[in-house]
Amino acid sequence: MGLFDVHAHLTDARLAAQEAAVLDRARAAGVSTIVCNGLNPRDNEAVAALAQRSDLVRPAFGLYPVDAVLPAMQAAGVEYPRDDPEPPADPEHAVAWVDAHASEAFAIGEIGLDHYWVPEAHWADQERIFRQLVEIAMGADKAIIVHSRKAERRMLEVLQEMGATRVDWHCFGSKVKLGQRIAAHGHWLSIPANARRNPGFRRLLETLPRDKVLLETDCPYMGPDRDALNEPANVAHTVALAAELWAMPEEAVLDQLEDNFEALFGERP
Repeated sequence: MGLFDVHAHLTDARLAAQEAAVLDRARAAGVSTIVCNGLNPRDNEAVAALAQRSDLVRPAFGLYPVDAVLPAMQAAGVEYPRDDPEPPADPEHAVAWVDAHASEAFAIGEIGLDHYWVPEAHWADQERIFRQLVEIAMGADKAIIVHSRKAERRMLEVLQEMGATRVDWHCFGSKVKLGQRIAAHGHWLSIPANARRNPGFRRLLETLPRDKVLLETDCPYMGPDRDALNEPANVAHTVALAAELWAMPEEAVLDQLEDNFEALFGERP
């Protein structure tokens, strides 16, 4: 089987502590490719090291959208619930790191715009950094994996203006009609493993063009069981749901999804 996960965070401490077991379960489930997304220079380095240790892992280097402006937010007294006790990376250093290592990446991500946590006073700086990262990805001929929260329309405008076509929208949480518009523009949307219990993701899976759908977990979040850590093996749940919604055998669903992966990333999973 050629199952894949285009958006995983295997360097999260909760999964890193059981790295071998998580990768073994993924392999046993038929997963052949896991795109592990970095969030900052330290995490990007951990992603690169993991990719060296495991033939399942492909490294994506990025800068989390909130972290792109978090030092300025903190200086302005804006509170943000952050799991990582380490101070956020200097954004300019983080962008420079991605630029210096872009040729080593399988993709650039995750990057994007977040207007939920980030106050409007910081939107312009966040967009400036996002544009820099998109330019790096396009210059290096890499696919882009984007995150957006409450900024989807603006991010689509930016990507259209910049001519970015090889884009996956991870964990898309806005209106289904906007998701369909994004797909019509030629971008892909990856559906998390909790789609069976999430009406929005289920509706996307049901209505998007089938050649614009990809699989992801966003592990350790967004799992089929809300009380358990998510992991790449769970993409099999999404394939099973797609087979039901599309009225197709799972093998045919997987053939389509493998084609979609190749169309975005330039190789089979």
